[in-house]
Amino acid sequence: MNEHPSGQRVLDPLEQDTARQALLDVRREVAKAVVGQDATVTGMLIALLSHGHVLLEGVPGVAKTLLVRALSAALDLDTKRVQFTPDLMPGDVTGSLVYDSHTSEFTFREGPVFTNLMLADEINRTPPKTQASLLEAMEERQVSVDGQPRPLPSPFLVAATQNPVEYEGTYPLPEAQLDRFLLKLTMPLPERADEMEVIRRHAAGFDPRDLAAAGVRKVADAQDLERARRAVAHVDVATEIVGYIVDVVRATRSAPSFLLGVSPRGATALLNTSRAWAWLSGRTFVTPDDVKALALPCLRHRVALQPEAQMDGVRVDDVLGSILASVPVPR
Repeated sequence: MNEHPSGQRVLDPLEQDTARQALLDVRREVAKAVVGQDATVTGMLIALLSHGHVLLEGVPGVAKTLLVRALSAALDLDTKRVQFTPDLMPGDVTGSLVYDSHTSEFTFREGPVFTNLMLADEINRTPPKTQASLLEAMEERQVSVDGQPRPLPSPFLVAATQNPVEYEGTYPLPEAQLDRFLLKLTMPLPERADEMEVIRRHAAGFDPRDLAAAGVRKVADAQDLERARRAVAHVDVATEIVGYIVDVVRATRSAPSFLLGVSPRGATALLNTSRAWAWLSGRTFVTPDDVKALALPCLRHRVALQPEAQMDGVRVDDVLGSILASVPVPR
């Protein structure tokens, strides 16, 4: 392991290969329980490598919860699930002070946010007040109760789910909340062959509540993830690539179909995720193709369509695709 000019230790090539293979093995383990969602699993790994959070969008029954559980099992990380409902209070998520009659004192009882992977199921079913309780946790990696900050475990990732077609009884996520998510990953319905494999596994006795019986085992841990994060931080990003990212982001702000463009935080997110994808792909530098690969999941939730565009049935991904096709690519 070498010393970086910044003072951080840099993994040597063998250590990097070991850490990379451990994370690639995670994808194989998750596939034992979840069929046909390889891109989503890769997105979750990129979010973990980039210290970010993920918004999972898909209709019920596409294995959103199972994916998070399988991922935590393969990485040997603690996970907790919160069902977001209209009557959920902020303290139910972050924790609260509880009076102890024996000591006549208030003690802090940790909420489910104190974990490594928190599944916020149907996050848009709870009022904005409770949604906002996650803002500090997602950005600062801590929660403040009674004026006292309490750090969260590391690593920490919020995987929030929402249904893309059900609007009754839901509360749309505000822009400030959406901007806290590093990636918005869409989980489509499986292809016919994948759906047949799902049914075949269930016919053979697959139990989604028993991942050990499905053969999902630990192949990496928090130490492997930390080593991988250090390696990702030293992936080279040329000035031309930085300019390309900025040009793509700035183009969203002038697109006629968009009411709201991507913020500077979105540009930073695109940089970090492109680095993580480049490293997972075995490279020490970022290419324009890395930026293009992460542009949609990284930016689609950070923009807002004009009302007229919504009425015309314009899709956010189509507009972003047009922007990527029009912005000059550095050579």
